[in-house]
Amino acid sequence: MNIDLHSHSNQSDGVLPPTDVAVRAHANGVDWWALSDHDETSGLAEASEAARDLGLGFIPGVEISVTFCDKTVHVLGLNIDPGQPELSAGLAGIRHSRFERARKLADLLSGCGIDGAFEGAMRHVDNPDLIGRVHFARFLLEQGHCKSLQQAFDRYLGDGKRAFVPVRWASLEQAVGWILAAGGKAVIAHPGRYRYTPQQQDALFGTFKSLGGCGIEVVTGSHTPAQSVHYTQVALTYGFEASRGSDFHAPGAGRADLGGMPDLSDRLVPVWRDWI
Repeated sequence: MNIDLHSHSNQSDGVLPPTDVAVRAHANGVDWWALSDHDETSGLAEASEAARDLGLGFIPGVEISVTFCDKTVHVLGLNIDPGQPELSAGLAGIRHSRFERARKLADLLSGCGIDGAFEGAMRHVDNPDLIGRVHFARFLLEQGHCKSLQQAFDRYLGDGKRAFVPVRWASLEQAVGWILAAGGKAVIAHPGRYRYTPQQQDALFGTFKSLGGCGIEVVTGSHTPAQSVHYTQVALTYGFEASRGSDFHAPGAGRADLGGMPDLSDRLVPVWRDWI
């Protein structure tokens, strides 16, 4: 089966409404799909209804922002109960931090001679609570301050750049705890994206597993083929289950469209084995 357990809608930093993401997944031959918006579950009811109408299997998800070793890590919560009070309260706190960061980021861009960034970014936001760096990148691209979204990060928004605002997200312990309380499985998203030393990465995986984390994304739109091979071995070494997801945000963006990734190695235990 074609299973894609990582995607985003306009309820966080994607561009399509949840229904349209479901339609695109179905059209691309996906059999089971998860919507996993950043720190937000407001799109799950619409996504579930759309999937049901299409005959598409649906797994409710969320992608939680975490700080570990002073860097941001994303942890997927898959097959969660989105109404669980502990999870809902935790996500609300993260969304408040996002809004505060956006104000500071706009001030830094003003210092770079780019005015109106907050209002400009908000034009690209469907859910104001989920304003993020990608919305500022879209504003910068729109105004001609960069030639691509990646250049916006390389020039202004990326770690250590002129408009970078550090922020403390949830702890790894909190995020895993919220996911487990909501009846879900905790999975480290796109581990190849994090710039950790081997020692720090070992600490991440070891701590995550000790807290009850069960898996990592092995095949994802953020990974090169070589990285997928590497994290296949990581999953086997640590005894993690493996997940597969495109990390879809918008048509034509990223390395993979919905459902357009290679299969997991048959040596791995898929994270969905108990659900599908």
